[in-house]
Amino acid sequence: MRALAVTPIHLPPEEIARRQSRYDRLAPPGLEIELRDVGPAAPSALDTDGSVRDSERAVAAALAAADGDWAVAFPDCVLDPAVPERVAAGPRPVHGLLKLSASQLAAKGERFGAVVRNEAIGRELRSRLGAYGLTPFLAGVRVLDLPFEAIADTAAWNAALGDAVRELAGQGATAVLNGCSAVDVTPADLPARIVDPTALALAVLMAEGVPA
Repeated sequence: MRALAVTPIHLPPEEIARRQSRYDRLAPPGLEIELRDVGPAAPSALDTDGSVRDSERAVAAALAAADGDWAVAFPDCVLDPAVPERVAAGPRPVHGLLKLSASQLAAKGERFGAVVRNEAIGRELRSRLGAYGLTPFLAGVRVLDLPFEAIADTAAWNAALGDAVRELAGQGATAVLNGCSAVDVTPADLPARIVDPTALALAVLMAEGVPA
């Protein structure tokens, strides 16, 4: 199955290459993912409520204009910009990494938390989970207060997780969604497991071997 992923922000070629390599590693057997940049009209970072909305509009336009025989498409973002409330049939289903991963945790009856880079992302993630009807399963969202550059810095991002994960575990979380689709999660001795939403979402997407 071929899938199209669209970045939520305009990125330089080297970051596109890094994220593509990550998808190549994470894609389950039978799934081929091509990552495309959303384009220069999109913001360069998600740091404000306005940039989140601008990203949503840019992703919607990029998905609508995308050519190719893709079986499915999704935004390369845990905020699910432009993902419809209900997955439609054509021309290609659009899925959300947050919707797939968080719904899977909820389906297993897990209480989960989430960590995010900044306040604007945290607000949107809470809103999205509410729209999906998953707030009852949410233990909380913690802001790591990290710069944009930390997304590509695995060591810096993972070093910031400890206190946040311990806090969320204290509030009943058994799992913590790592609130960025492009960060590699390293194993750590923490009271709640850290979940890579991209890896989990791709596994869920392929579980039945069908697009929808």
